[in-house]
Amino acid sequence: MYSRRVRFRSFLLFLLIALPLLATAAKAPLAAEPLVRIEGRRFVAPDGTTLSIKGINLGNWLVPEGYMFKLKLAKSPSQIQEGFERLLGRERAQAFWTEFRDTYIGRDDIRFIKSVGFNTVRIPLHWRLFMDRDGKIGGDGWALLDRVLGWVREEGLYAILDLHAAPGGQTGYHHDDGAGYPLMFYVPRDRRLTVRLWRAIAERYAGNPAILGYDLLNEPIAAFHDLATLNPKLEPFYRDVTRAIREVDPGRIVFLAAGQWSSRFDMLGPPFAPNLAYTYHSFWSSTDRDSIQRHLNFAALYEVPLLLGEAGEYVDEWNEGFRRLHERHGIGWAFWSYKNLDTTSTVISIPRPDNWDQLAAYIDGTRSQRPSPEVIDRAIAQYLDGIRFANGTIRWSYLKSLGLKGAP
Repeated sequence: MYSRRVRFRSFLLFLLIALPLLATAAKAPLAAEPLVRIEGRRFVAPDGTTLSIKGINLGNWLVPEGYMFKLKLAKSPSQIQEGFERLLGRERAQAFWTEFRDTYIGRDDIRFIKSVGFNTVRIPLHWRLFMDRDGKIGGDGWALLDRVLGWVREEGLYAILDLHAAPGGQTGYHHDDGAGYPLMFYVPRDRRLTVRLWRAIAERYAGNPAILGYDLLNEPIAAFHDLATLNPKLEPFYRDVTRAIREVDPGRIVFLAAGQWSSRFDMLGPPFAPNLAYTYHSFWSSTDRDSIQRHLNFAALYEVPLLLGEAGEYVDEWNEGFRRLHERHGIGWAFWSYKNLDTTSTVISIPRPDNWDQLAAYIDGTRSQRPSPEVIDRAIAQYLDGIRFANGTIRWSYLKSLGLKGAP
């Protein structure tokens, strides 16, 4: 009897000691998977090889742009949404945007991007899809981003998350959806919200191997603003947000965009932390070395890697020449953009719906008479059907110009 009591007490003691340890083990994170990292001027893949980035931007999906709807005056996301609300009414407009975001980039799109030879997608983000004005984290963007990153990982691609529209606006132009001035650099609240959002993103995706890096600001500080005041604010912001990211996602690459439409690095100094990369954009410039010499000088001075984060929107011959120029100098690229309406300068061309010009003119405000319900219904249905991968036109010559797979 005594021995049974001793054994029972020993068993209870074992449970008291072991159960908390088992619970702790169950909560412990899995061993972190290796991430892409920076070594000198190289992006290094987890297997130790050099990663030559061949990317495409998923433009217009989470940050609508007017010209990608064939609009001329309604250019910013807010203006576009207001125009669609006038056209469709509030409830129907909300339903339109829900279906648009759910459809514009689908599983088939990511599978196709991988199949033709891209290895990276750059994903522009709008802050309002991920937090409210009071800084509360939440919104429809999280589920959409979770889903696409899942597909990206399944296909063995990488993603660069790009804050295209920051609280207050970082560019001072329509695509940042601000007030026409880069208020994020002036208004402490907007700056705090931006840092808070990046920390939330980094915390959610900490250690996720599908993410190549975080592109902190798209095209900060347009060239026609007060550069003497604004340029000195850029690197201090980068330091603050990088510190916040690294507190929760320490191994992640951070991309620092050049100022003045992401065209100049003059206001940036030597790297202030490990795993920093530098990104610039260039459209329609010379395909000779002189067009990127200042960027090459910066990279050589500080021994840092470069990424051409946006280029394109031009003819195939230019695409090929500009792409080859960068590859000769070991610079990866991400062309703009994957999908657009009725164009030859993207990978996928969306078919133009019947009478779309009537809808566009009404949204722009240049047409006072609202199109008939029949015209609206047909055009909207055709558009939402046309943005599906299966219904777009693949521009094989565009892919060939990027050195990728041509028509089967």
